Amino acid sequence: MTAPASELQSHTTAPVGDDHDDTGAEKIAGRSPMQLAMARFKKDGLSMTAFIIVCIYIGIAIVAPFLVKFGVLDPLSFNQNLLDANAGGTPIGKFGGISADHWLGVEPGTGRDVLARMVYGITWSLFIALSATFVAMAIGTVLGIIGGFAGGFTDSVIGRAIDLTLSFPSTMMLLALSGVAVAFLTGTLHVPGGDVANAVYVILVLGLFGWPGIARIVRGQVLSIREREFVDAARLLGASRYRIYFKEILPNLWAPLLVYFTLMMPAFVSAEAALSYLGVGVKPPTPTLGNILTDSINYSYADFTFFFLPAFLIMIIVVCFNLLGDGLRDALDPKTHR
Repeated sequence: MTAPASELQSHTTAPVGDDHDDTGAEKIAGRSPMQLAMARFKKDGLSMTAFIIVCIYIGIAIVAPFLVKFGVLDPLSFNQNLLDANAGGTPIGKFGGISADHWLGVEPGTGRDVLARMVYGITWSLFIALSATFVAMAIGTVLGIIGGFAGGFTDSVIGRAIDLTLSFPSTMMLLALSGVAVAFLTGTLHVPGGDVANAVYVILVLGLFGWPGIARIVRGQVLSIREREFVDAARLLGASRYRIYFKEILPNLWAPLLVYFTLMMPAFVSAEAALSYLGVGVKPPTPTLGNILTDSINYSYADFTFFFLPAFLIMIIVVCFNLLGDGLRDALDPKTHR
């Protein structure tokens, strides 16, 4: 039996743009790859927790210099009255002298506020790690793109440069050249002396020895991207090498670069702490997490709280950055099954 014409017309003349049909079913809205990746990332509770902690860490690093400037934090003042001279200069009271005025206690031997020094130390540690990461990623990305796209002799030269860089004993060179390099930075390049020159030296060494890993990753990605249709189209249209490298290829590398960035940052935070222990880097009284931890080693038995707190903070920062990197990698890779 044929349906009446009026009933057929009611089904065929539905208003354009209506998100619901006659049965009440909602149309499925398409989502971009970025939206899908963000949805996967937000579902990962551990990665979201790590992301929040990392944001807090970065916020503290930005705010700390202003708190010191306006006197809210005082990381340099001595408080000898809070130390027990008969006990080797350890803080008076339990847990490193924790009190209402000094929430994390005071530093043995000097009486400086531990919380203020750790908060201000985050700024220096982040500045060094972030700057070194940008240096390493800039060098590695540029050389990786050039080597992967050009191939042939150029790729071979860059590959040998990577092997040569990896073969150098970077730690020994850093220790041996620290005095000469800092003198060169201050005398020839007119870098401000003291903490700034020491920080710049550590940044350059970490960056110049940290680029080979990212260069290899970028090169592998470019070997695949250079065969894509949009690259062939850019070639046919006469695009310059610069445009192909940085306008066509580079935007398609942001996902691995973002993941590698979150994994390199904690490595350089740990490296700064290790170099401070070896006597290279920013020197006290200017605090970094590395030199605070180095100073606390001498009091690991007499004042375990002072030794534990900077070590715990470094551990939290490194773990959270690594968890964030793992979460981003899983979110950006649709083939990942967790």
